[in-house]
Amino acid sequence: MNTALKIVFLGSGDIAVPILRALTAAPQIEISAVISQPDRPAGRKRILTPTPLAAAALELGLDPLRIADVNTPEFLDFLNRIAPDMLCVVSFGQILKAGVLNAPKVCCVNVHASLLPAYRGASPIVQAIRNRDAQTGVCFMEMEKGLDSGAVFRTLTMPLSGNEYADALENALGELAAAHAAETLMAIANGTLTKQPQDPARVSICRKIAKRDGAVNWNMHAGEIEAMSRAYYPWPGAVAQCKICGKSSAVTICSAKTVPGFNLAPGECADMSGKLIVGCKNNSALEILELVPSGGKRMTAAAFRNGMRGSLPEFITDEPC
Repeated sequence: MNTALKIVFLGSGDIAVPILRALTAAPQIEISAVISQPDRPAGRKRILTPTPLAAAALELGLDPLRIADVNTPEFLDFLNRIAPDMLCVVSFGQILKAGVLNAPKVCCVNVHASLLPAYRGASPIVQAIRNRDAQTGVCFMEMEKGLDSGAVFRTLTMPLSGNEYADALENALGELAAAHAAETLMAIANGTLTKQPQDPARVSICRKIAKRDGAVNWNMHAGEIEAMSRAYYPWPGAVAQCKICGKSSAVTICSAKTVPGFNLAPGECADMSGKLIVGCKNNSALEILELVPSGGKRMTAAAFRNGMRGSLPEFITDEPC
């Protein structure tokens, strides 16, 4: 392609931010339009707030369009007037129907944060941490009607240490994709990248995360609960129901580690000064290092225990998983 590649960029989440910045800086790329979800109320005061991608676009001097539904005739007319070579879609949050998918001259490319065909769907980063995978990555995929089912142009892998939190991993995967985004999209447009169909035998699906997913069940293994504390950070959090000094409450586990050598029933706390060690499935145990009490601020387990003046929290255990 001898002229600049005209791209309409659609995104909302944090992972899209470094990719947009990289494409904006690339001399062979022309960002014809930036599309994001509408501003939504945020914080205790419910102030209308742009998506991370829309906020970044404004910082770059772009004028992002906040579109509630990109499948309307009005938006299709808008795309036809722009006549983009390609749509680049990253953590956008809307399903694109045939009219939008067929609008660009080359194709629609989705940057998906998993090693496809694993974790098609809305929560691939969370699931990779939750399942304690050894690696993850990003794929540049040709979009079609199916859910993340299109052929893959390029796969970039990233090893996982087992210490990653969801927000930090999202940023890291965004940077990984950004480092290769311009050259990859140009190669797709030039026809020098061969796309590979996904193996249907290896497909797995992940749905959108709900608040209930963060509920801690002490009948799980300690390693699973520790992974939850990282996978569901910052939302919805790994939340454990308990009684503190006889009153029903909840704590959000922010940081924890598995510890050997304890023989505790699920939900039972070890009586150790300054520490918060809880029994889990199969005699495994979890030491909570940092937590947020209901209505409180993040604190160490030692500070939490000091506030309880020697008493132990009574963790509530649901039915076994």
